This record gives sequence, structure tokens and C-alpha cells, in this order.
Amino acid sequence: MKKILKMGSAFIGIIVGAGFASGQEILLYFTSFGMMGIVAAVLSTILFAYLGMVLTRIGSRMRTTSHKEVIYKISGRYVGIVIDFVIIFTLFGTGVVMLAGAGSNLHQQFGLHPIVGTIVMVILVYLTILLNVDKVVAVIGSITPFLILAVVIISVYSLATMDQSFSSLNQTALNLETPLPNWFFSAINYVSFNITVGASMALVMGGAEKDEKSAAIGGLVGGLGLGILIILSHLAIFSKVDVVGEAELPMLAIINDISPILGTFMAFILYGMIFNTAVSMFYAFGARFVKIDTDKFRVFVLITLVAGFALSFRGFKELVGDFYPIVGYSGLFLVGALIVASFRLPNKIRR
Repeated sequence: MKKILKMGSAFIGIIVGAGFASGQEILLYFTSFGMMGIVAAVLSTILFAYLGMVLTRIGSRMRTTSHKEVIYKISGRYVGIVIDFVIIFTLFGTGVVMLAGAGSNLHQQFGLHPIVGTIVMVILVYLTILLNVDKVVAVIGSITPFLILAVVIISVYSLATMDQSFSSLNQTALNLETPLPNWFFSAINYVSFNITVGASMALVMGGAEKDEKSAAIGGLVGGLGLGILIILSHLAIFSKVDVVGEAELPMLAIINDISPILGTFMAFILYGMIFNTAVSMFYAFGARFVKIDTDKFRVFVLITLVAGFALSFRGFKELVGDFYPIVGYSGLFLVGALIVASFRLPNKIRR
């Protein structure tokens, strides 16, 4: 049970980064569709649970140390090239978004210049990646429970103190801008994007777990936990959408309304979740090209972080709105391959 919870917590930690923990993703993908955002969140929960289970199970079955071998195994040579490119693009791009989010977080809460939070994040990520994969997974999973507690507190507070009717809030929410066409495609796009983000590290995590059943249940628990957090976060932001609809970090804005002290605490939790995803993205990106735990790996990751730092100046909110939906549509290749592989898994996928 301990291994399952550890893996489930780490799976949530990989995916829950700046976009999710700040509320910006939830605002874009769910709250902008008003009350139908709840239906979208439930659909996302089901898909996350299933695909999380598939990812960690395949990783365990193949004892993988990089997503490359798995992707080509489950999707073939030509589709595999496409999926591999999408994952590589996603890993680096999401890492850049995390660096930008780190700067925005400290800027909104403490008034520091965004470059400060970004530089600190670059340093923390690099130092952590010098550790081995088991220690990385432990670091990622250790911060997640604090986020879960924070989301529950924010959700209860928001629902208890909402001062407008659901119909009025629904109208306000529907006026928010979103690049997604409707709630159904938004839910699919969101799952596709996040599975593409988390696939590489989830496969590596599964590969580190010899017990295939524990790995599969860990992925399932992680997917369900992630879905519950989506639902709670949507309810929190929807309940206060008239106040935080234009905020760059809506969840942080809500908790600051409860208490500035709690707001400071939440800012550190949010920074930790950004750190989680940043570590996962840059670690997995490096593992795709260079053998881990080597000098070449450490140099490669350092160069990648410097490049990501330069690109992060585009801005957090702009990067989320521009980058995430594109990856979501591209990631449908991976989602389709995983669903097919889940039926082939018992007989055809071997180490």
C-alpha cells in the first residue's frame, strides 16, 4: 500500500505544476464552460485514472528507463516517430512554462521581479536532477499532500462564501476567453495534454517498480486523485469567478482572500508543485537523449535549463494559453496508442 500511495502521489506531482496548481489551467479548460465544466472534470477524471494505470503498468512490464523504447514498441516505427517528437516537444515546452510560472508566483505574492523566481527554480531543478530517479520520485511525491490539503481548504471556503447565484456565476464564466471549442473537446484536450506531459516520467516511474500490479494500481490511484483535485479546483474558481476570473494565479488569489498568511503558505506550496513538474520535465527530457547518471547527462540538462530560462520570458499566462492546447491536440496520437496498447498488454508487450 505504501508503494502504491507513493507512486500515486508522484503521478499527481508530475502533472500538477504551475498551470494546474495556480488555477490557470482549470480556468482555461473547465471554468470557462461554466457549470458544464463539472461534467468535463468528471470525464477527465475517468480518463486520467485509466491512462495513468496503463502508463505505469507498461513501464513496469518493460522495465523502461526512457519513454523512447516504449513509444516505438506500442505504436510502431512511423507513428512512434510522431509521438516521440510530440513528447520531446512537450517535455521541453512544459519545462519552460514551469520556469515562467515560478517567476509569476513570487511576483504576484511577494512583488519580486519574475526573473528572481525563475533563476531560483533553475538552480533547484538542476541540483535535484543530480540525484537518482528513486530520490526524484520521493521528492516529487512528498510535496503533493500539501497541495491536496490546500485545494480542499480553498474549495470549502469558496463554496461557503460565494455571494452570487450559480446562474449568475455561470454567465460570468461563459464570458471568459478560451481557445477550446466546447466542454467535451476541452476535457479530451486537457487529458491528452497532461498525459503527454506526464507519460515520460510515469513510464520511468513504472519501470522502477518491479511489481506490475502495484505499479498499475499506483497509476490508477494517481489518476483518480488528480481528477478529484480538478473537480475541487473548478468548484473553487467557479464560485469566485467574478473576483478571480482575470487573475494570473486564481487559486493563490482566492487563498489570499482568506488570509495573507495562508496566501504565503500557498505560494510556497505552489512553488513546490511547479518545482515537481519542472524536475520531471527536464529529467525526462535529458533521459530521452543521454544516459542518466553520467557527466554528459548533467551537462545536457544544464544547457537545456539555460535555454528554457531564456524562453520563459514570453510570460506564464501567454505560454499556457498558446502552448497547452496545441500539445493537447498533438497528444491524441499518444492517447490512442496507449488505449490500443492497454488491450494488447497481457500478451504482446514484453521486456
